Amino acid sequence: MKLKPFLLWTVFIFILTACSEKTDDEKKLVSNEPITLDDVKKSEKEKESEGEDESENGVEEETEKHTIPQDIEPAPLPQTLAELAALPPGYTGRQLFGIQKEDHQKLDELTANLPDISGEPTEAQLTHYYNEILAVFQHDFIGPEELLAKMRFQAIGNPDIEDPRMQFKENLNVLVLLDASGSMRKDLGGETQMAAAKKAITNFVEGLPAEANVGLRIYGHEGTGSDADKARSCASSDLIYSIGKYNKAGFQTSLEKAQPAGWTPIQLAINEAQKDLAEFKGDQNTNIIYLVSDGVSTCDDDPVAAAKQLYKSDITPIVNVIGFNVDNEGQKQLKEVAKVTEGTYEDVQNAESLQNELDQMKEIAKGWEEWKRQKETDVKHNLVRNDLDIFVYESKEYRKRVDEGSQIGTALQYLYQDRKLMTSESYNYLREKNSEYHKWMDEEYKILKKELEDLNEMKIGEALQLIEEKFNQNVPGDS
Repeated sequence: MKLKPFLLWTVFIFILTACSEKTDDEKKLVSNEPITLDDVKKSEKEKESEGEDESENGVEEETEKHTIPQDIEPAPLPQTLAELAALPPGYTGRQLFGIQKEDHQKLDELTANLPDISGEPTEAQLTHYYNEILAVFQHDFIGPEELLAKMRFQAIGNPDIEDPRMQFKENLNVLVLLDASGSMRKDLGGETQMAAAKKAITNFVEGLPAEANVGLRIYGHEGTGSDADKARSCASSDLIYSIGKYNKAGFQTSLEKAQPAGWTPIQLAINEAQKDLAEFKGDQNTNIIYLVSDGVSTCDDDPVAAAKQLYKSDITPIVNVIGFNVDNEGQKQLKEVAKVTEGTYEDVQNAESLQNELDQMKEIAKGWEEWKRQKETDVKHNLVRNDLDIFVYESKEYRKRVDEGSQIGTALQYLYQDRKLMTSESYNYLREKNSEYHKWMDEEYKILKKELEDLNEMKIGEALQLIEEKFNQNVPGDS
């Protein structure tokens, strides 16, 4: 008989426990409290969150959006191609699409800091919003200044050029400065950056005329990337193949010494290059230096100052810079090195594009070889040739503006349709703004292409002068 009260007590405890586990909404039903619409929305949101794939970091928290002031005065969009080229690049990776769920996380990450325009924003607020989303997906456009440098370089040896630095001399010397820092171990998909660089450099030197001299200097190849090894690594730069005629076996043996190791002492490499070429004065030698680096100098030095000193020396070199998978900070520094030496800068991502960039030197070398043989200069050397980078430049920039416009368009569509972060009116305005801006860009490049085609019938000296005058009128800042 004593068992019955115990069973009743157990049932009573069970009921109390069950009641305590009810949801907030169920408690309101029990207590006769009304359930508001906000409660329902909250409950639905909780259920949706619980149903999300927990493999992607579980439930994602909403990033708090900032608002745009009512009296905002949005910055104007670029008015010239030079202004366009001055904008810092943003995300330029593969195209992301809202219809592909695997892209949602990346799109959310990239657009997380965009302002809130979920209400009824003004036209000025929407214009400011467009500026911000444009900055997120801004591509790295090349301006007329870099095109001009490329044309100058490819005009070396032309009899129409009066600048002694650009004229062919009795000897042609090509010195390659190769980054051997630890980051050159980066995998490009089957081979490292260093392996790709070695392959491209080998193909390059093998294609130079037999009478040309070649040299190879590496830097950052000692120590490791640790702080303890920084001083040692930043003091490492060796001329592993002395400037002279190309010997295949000797060059390959020297190239084996280039193994990725430590930090990136670019100033040291440039200073040592000046010593390497000290005996090859500019009045009797055409001296060309290729600086290959995959990033900014990491040795607390000043590569730009070193480049200025090298440029003003009696070696009178032409310095071309190749950035190998370089980030924005590194590009800025390397472009400045090229600028102060009136050389070219090219950003490459793989072995093929590195090879293509080096191969342009082969054409210059062939011209020098012909000049050495005192052959009559072909009439094509008196013109801005169509096979210069003029048309390659135009096609590359076309691809960039198409990709940029398309990426912004798909991002806007995702934010509107999937994320519900703007009204249809705001979406339509921003979509039209994007279309108009990239149409303007397209027209500017068409105008430039037409001008270059017209210049193609001029002597190259006149053509370069006209381009330079036009650029100086449009370049932004204090250039």
